[in-house]
Amino acid sequence: MRALQEEVAASQTDNVELCRANEELRRDVQQVGERVADERAPPVPLRARPMPFSRVIMNTVLPTTSLVPKVSFSIVEDLEAYLTAFHTQLMLTGGSDAVYYKMLMSTLLGTALEWFVSLPDGHITTFEQFAMLFREQYLVNKAPTRLSYDVFDVKQY
Repeated sequence: MRALQEEVAASQTDNVELCRANEELRRDVQQVGERVADERAPPVPLRARPMPFSRVIMNTVLPTTSLVPKVSFSIVEDLEAYLTAFHTQLMLTGGSDAVYYKMLMSTLLGTALEWFVSLPDGHITTFEQFAMLFREQYLVNKAPTRLSYDVFDVKQY
């Protein structure tokens, strides 16, 4: 029994020493973390790429009541249908043209967004200008117009 009591006492002593060493390690880690945080470079701004919109458009504040359009473009859709849907939805929400342009960014996906941000800084000043550039870039995506003789190609299985 005595041997067991001595063993428990030794374990308690070891435990106290380990707790003390653990606290020292925690303080050291915290001090190193504080030094590293002080030595870090200043944060990089989120917008590292130039924005194709003019300064006037970029400085326009979006109203909190504006609804985000529920249309998106990822280069697969028909571009005329996208432009019409985008313009129509934004006309219903109201607001200035600059608000429309800023909301436009949230509707572009994938390659279309990459193309958009690759435009020169401050290049776009009107929606018509954007639409023209957009049509030139994605003209291939335009849905072909149906002609009356296309009916002859329909076959029943």
